[in-house]
Amino acid sequence: MISPSASQAHRVAVTAIGVVSPLGLGSEETVRALRAGHDGVAPVMAFDVSKTRCKTAGLVDVAKLVARVGAVNGERAHHRHPASLMMMAAASEVREGDRGFDPELLVIGTTSGGMSFGEAFYRAQVEKKRRTPARAAWLANYLPQKPVLDAEEAWPCAAPSQIIANACASGTNAVGHAFRLVRAGQYRRVLCGGYDAISEMVFVGFDSLQASTAEKIRPFDKARTGLVLGEGAALLALEEMESARRRGAPILAEVTGYGISTDNHHLTQPHPSGIGPRQAMERALADARRAAAEVDYINAHGTATIFNDATEGTAIAELFGERVPVSSTKSMMGHSLGAAGAIEAAFSVLALRGQFLPPNIHFQELDPAWRLNIVANAARDAQLRCVLSNSFGFGGTNATIVIEGAES
Repeated sequence: MISPSASQAHRVAVTAIGVVSPLGLGSEETVRALRAGHDGVAPVMAFDVSKTRCKTAGLVDVAKLVARVGAVNGERAHHRHPASLMMMAAASEVREGDRGFDPELLVIGTTSGGMSFGEAFYRAQVEKKRRTPARAAWLANYLPQKPVLDAEEAWPCAAPSQIIANACASGTNAVGHAFRLVRAGQYRRVLCGGYDAISEMVFVGFDSLQASTAEKIRPFDKARTGLVLGEGAALLALEEMESARRRGAPILAEVTGYGISTDNHHLTQPHPSGIGPRQAMERALADARRAAAEVDYINAHGTATIFNDATEGTAIAELFGERVPVSSTKSMMGHSLGAAGAIEAAFSVLALRGQFLPPNIHFQELDPAWRLNIVANAARDAQLRCVLSNSFGFGGTNATIVIEGAES
């Protein structure tokens, strides 16, 4: 740990990333899928969806994930919860990308932990199966820190961890909080990110709220009808810039700003004026000492719900107009809740590294309420130096991070 008395703000490098999503396992597969505009949404088979309006989700290939984790960690991985497998795979990619990175702290965002274990436990309670031998395993794996502990064990790493559960802003909150800890000189190296796995209760809950759609997810489209859930995990290795340079670490990008706001308007609906998203973006830009004119791409929250896209679209249009390209990568993989901000931060790093704009697929017609430069249906090559990534959640939780190229 760096002395907390250090008064000078430190630059914060991203030295490695690990990502698991419906678009692929690892950065190479992910880049190919992003460039191709791959649709990672598929029918849900893990539980009964015959009575739900929505019947699809962005799903990680669990069989492939089991094989990957087993091959890397030399274990039979089929008994692990998908959330643990995703975190273990993401951690393995980070470790492979920067062998010298030794985290002093983990900051991880999530919303539901091992929710499927909790479902099994409570169903057993209702059905009076109180003596089932699986009960202990259900309880042990239900906790949101269990996938984090599994990833640390596979690393191996014994750093303390902090769990952030702040609705769908959790992943971005985790990256932003880690960034501020390193910038303030409280830590040199922090591993941060987020995870969430599909569970029946969460799936049915969003369906009952009529937030999910039976159609394709179409962020910012005039005819959008709702979100599709997704799952995944992403980890980013953040390190104080000079420390990373001294040891010759790869520097993929730099986190330069973080902004948050809470509009407290409604339990599930954002304030219609867009004040919450706008404040988060303005504060992130101020924190990074960047003007709106310096932003080259916005990875939007873009859930494709009527209310989210209306407020976020209004805020982006007011701050940036039509100049800045905007896309929601949720159009390709669904909304991974607490993992979304971390995964989209990883996507933003990959876009900066590859100098391309990920597409907003299934797009047909822009909502006439605002004018935006949507990266419609196909990726574009572009010169990127400064990227914004947005995450907004229930209860008016809003978070934005600024990520810049390694040579900025």
